[in-house]
Amino acid sequence: MGKKNNTRPNLKLFDFFIEEKNFLILIIFGFILAGASTAYNWQIAMWVGFIFAAYAAVANDSIQTIGTFIESNSDKKWWWLWLFIGTIFLVTVTYSWIAFDGDVTYQRLLKPDGSSPYPHPKEFSFFQIAAPLVLLILTRLKMPVSTTFLLLSVFSASSSGITSVVLKSWTGYIMAFVLSFLIWNLGYNYIRKNFKSRKFNNAWTVVQWIVSGSLWSVWIMQDAANISVFLPRQLDLYQFIIFAATIFIGLGLLFYFRGDKIQQIVSEKARISDVRAATLVDFSYVILLIYKLFISTVPMSTTWIFLGIIGGREIAISLARKKKGKKHKLKALGITLRDFGSAMIGLVVSVALAAGANQGIRDEIYNFFSGLF
Repeated sequence: MGKKNNTRPNLKLFDFFIEEKNFLILIIFGFILAGASTAYNWQIAMWVGFIFAAYAAVANDSIQTIGTFIESNSDKKWWWLWLFIGTIFLVTVTYSWIAFDGDVTYQRLLKPDGSSPYPHPKEFSFFQIAAPLVLLILTRLKMPVSTTFLLLSVFSASSSGITSVVLKSWTGYIMAFVLSFLIWNLGYNYIRKNFKSRKFNNAWTVVQWIVSGSLWSVWIMQDAANISVFLPRQLDLYQFIIFAATIFIGLGLLFYFRGDKIQQIVSEKARISDVRAATLVDFSYVILLIYKLFISTVPMSTTWIFLGIIGGREIAISLARKKKGKKHKLKALGITLRDFGSAMIGLVVSVALAAGANQGIRDEIYNFFSGLF
């Protein structure tokens, strides 16, 4: 019996490598390509980093804006969903590109005076190109980490560029958690009574598509910076076409695979596949994003906002239920803490990558800890 138990961990590890062999080969090839491109030509490195970032950011952020949309529309053809979301993406970034003279980030990366807290480097470091690959690995492990922290931090001119993003994101998480908790706790009895039946008016589907489309558009205004940070702050026509086409095709792959593994973060939440529940989640999410969008042009982690929305909902439902015992309450708390912990891990990794890519940030971190001790 002892021998049999000792072999189980090894078998599980072996099964993991067999199951993920294609992904592991892709990641190894990606790290080799990152190293080769940074050593050979900065323009090649720029496009390699952009392609990595486009895939990694879209794949990771599927749990946010389009995760509930995918889950609650699992009965729809994937290409209908893709065309709907893809068209909104193209319209949103095209408007920014025209209105802000080639800037597709709604001035998240380029200020009106022409300055940038995340300047475009003349040469790319290995850490900058490899950052999206780290995001892909964490995504594969079903960890909802912040793409904003991971991708923008390695381009930050100073630690203040990181701390401002962290502060805005943390306050956003708290606001999202409180708002979602109040909605689902105070309205639980009404929601439970009226959403009990699996049948619902078709108008809910229309409302959900409108809300989800609005949420997706506002998310792009916030997070396009995470992908385009590898590209010049003002794109010419050809650069813009490559940028838009790459992400549009990537969205198609995302919908074809129905969100892939990270989608399980959404699927495990209580009755999130119900179109009415998904609509309420997305509505509270988009309200907060719009507020944060106009309060300042400082980039923000939309992942943290989403985790606050989901966490507040899970805790509120667990407390409002009349079931005896603490099992479901502890489960909701465990899920919320796990997701929050994953986001914190992403923050730590982001700071480590930023320090590796930027000598100035390394010096600031060293001076900070030197002052403490």
